[in-house]
Amino acid sequence: MISVLLATYNWPQALKLCLESLATQTDTDFEIIIADDGSTSETKNLIEHIKQTHPISIHHLWQEDQGFRKTAILNQAIAAAHGDYLVFLDGDCIVQPDFVARHRALSQKGYLVSGSRVLLDESLTTQLLTWPSWSFKRFAEKLLSYRLSGGINKYWPLKIKLGNGSWRDYQKFVWRRIKGCNMACWKADAEAIHGFDESMTGWGHEDADFVFRLQRHHIKRKSGSWSTEVLHLFHQIHDQTNAAENARRVRAMIQAKAM
Repeated sequence: MISVLLATYNWPQALKLCLESLATQTDTDFEIIIADDGSTSETKNLIEHIKQTHPISIHHLWQEDQGFRKTAILNQAIAAAHGDYLVFLDGDCIVQPDFVARHRALSQKGYLVSGSRVLLDESLTTQLLTWPSWSFKRFAEKLLSYRLSGGINKYWPLKIKLGNGSWRDYQKFVWRRIKGCNMACWKADAEAIHGFDESMTGWGHEDADFVFRLQRHHIKRKSGSWSTEVLHLFHQIHDQTNAAENARRVRAMIQAKAM
């Protein structure tokens, strides 16, 4: 079984769309574990309401809000996961109906998958948040116009889906295109490297650190582009106070391995 580990923090309107998109999956053999980094009761109440009718099992994990501690709550989610394959997703992302199926098709022992995203602009994001419920069919009907107006930054990866193949494999660690909002690995591999580094607090690069340590553990990286794209809702930039220090630590690890 697959466990979708869904990170969220104080944006219930976006989380609602995300959960509604997960309710429309063609592959339903998965569970949802919400990794909540200290949201208020508004998010909890939304989850409790959605759980009543959602076709997929939802488990809500919550920790006290003590600043950006996504690494800690994700490690709790990894430990709680019943699935042997983990798909990491953020609550500000909407998935296509074949999202879980595509990740399952790309899953392979000894590999992790770094997925891809389509960025939405502020205007389209605001529009989608007013919809009474998510409908990929409704969204897809205006896909070309969204692209021409700048509402989305990619078109063809949403129209053309490519299968598995060695062309997806990275030959070495590459920082580029690592997106913590859409990636996947085997639970056993995540546990072997002791999950995310909880000493990395504040926004930024905890995903690159996680991927680098998996690859150092002899796990190969595979691209999920042209297959797993999520729709990433527009939001203001997070506080990046710790980003430079987190990046420095990842670079130090990379340099130490190269020596």
